[in-house]
Amino acid sequence: MTRDAGPRTGAMKIQTFDTTLRDGTQGEAVSLTVDDKLVIAQKLDELGIDYVEGGWPGSNPKDKEFFKRARDLRLKHAKLTAFGSTRFAKNPVERDPNVLALVEAGTPVISVFGKSWDLHTRRALGITEEENLKLISETVAYLKAHGKEVVFDAEHFFDGYNSNPDFAMRAIDAAKRAGADVLCLCDTNGGTLPSKLGSPAASTTTSTGPCLIM
Repeated sequence: MTRDAGPRTGAMKIQTFDTTLRDGTQGEAVSLTVDDKLVIAQKLDELGIDYVEGGWPGSNPKDKEFFKRARDLRLKHAKLTAFGSTRFAKNPVERDPNVLALVEAGTPVISVFGKSWDLHTRRALGITEEENLKLISETVAYLKAHGKEVVFDAEHFFDGYNSNPDFAMRAIDAAKRAGADVLCLCDTNGGTLPSKLGSPAASTTTSTGPCLIM
């Protein structure tokens, strides 16, 4: 991640966001115990990593147990980060189990993903575009109200931008207006060529300000 280091220097501060304990465990034959994850989190902190994404507490008992035990870690540098999704369409945000699990994880930072592709909004969630924007804004606002630093991951952003750029941009804007600290444009399938990243990224940063690409 990058942050403005301040008007006096005009420099850009680079921060590292490690997903080994969440995305890194999705490879074939990769399975970490809670003890494994605690040791790795401590080592990542010792390496000087700024953000350590520890897992998805709302998705499985192992990650929930990890965050419970991670409270005893003595991290000197890294900010432990919990990962999850926006609220389910059927649930009020204050009663959504996934959102509540994110808050209960007790981390200073939460990385939350939301739909930015109109196709997935209609077919996967079965809701309207406006309803999806409400999921994003209400979830981010709820997490901010609980004092969390929020990273918003715009899932399948580049596919979404190619399909419906207006909706993809509105998804990013909904997160920003709700108070997201970091806006991340996700190439979730990993198939967007570098030559195709420039125009969507430039349009988005012009409209909303600095964004990350993952």
